[in-house]
Amino acid sequence: MNYFKGRSMLLYHGSNVEVKEPRIIISNRTLDFGAGFYTTSNEEQAIKWSRLQTLRRGTGRPTVSIYEFVEDKASELIVMRFESAGREWLRYVTDNRKGIYKGAKYDIVIGPVANDNTMSVINDYMAGTINEETALVLLKPQKLSDQYTFLTWKGLSVLRYLEVKLYE
Repeated sequence: MNYFKGRSMLLYHGSNVEVKEPRIIISNRTLDFGAGFYTTSNEEQAIKWSRLQTLRRGTGRPTVSIYEFVEDKASELIVMRFESAGREWLRYVTDNRKGIYKGAKYDIVIGPVANDNTMSVINDYMAGTINEETALVLLKPQKLSDQYTFLTWKGLSVLRYLEVKLYE
């Protein structure tokens, strides 16, 4: 699946440290799109995340690393793009968060990020407190930022580090 139009765009990674060389980090945390390197096209989202990461880790400084995502180089990659927080996105996110995803392997996954407003819905759905239809109704009005998640080294090869910005 080639979703790209032969252009490049800026992507941002919020952390407590500069990341010149992105890596795939396998951790015990289960994330929306699985183990990978997470970025967003929304700089404000990355700044918010950098502040949160610095607070959680108790070290470093809010830092946003900026990359060029060369989309024409991604034409040979296996990419999944979720246009909205719909049924397939909900199933993919919950399977990854439960650590049970066994489907197709992607180099890059692009789609909405589950945020503070959506996590209670996703948690209720995973716990069986609400069904899928109710979860989808509750997710529909949410204005969610995007995330570009690089799940393989091949996927990471289309990112080019540009610069870093530090925040207070």
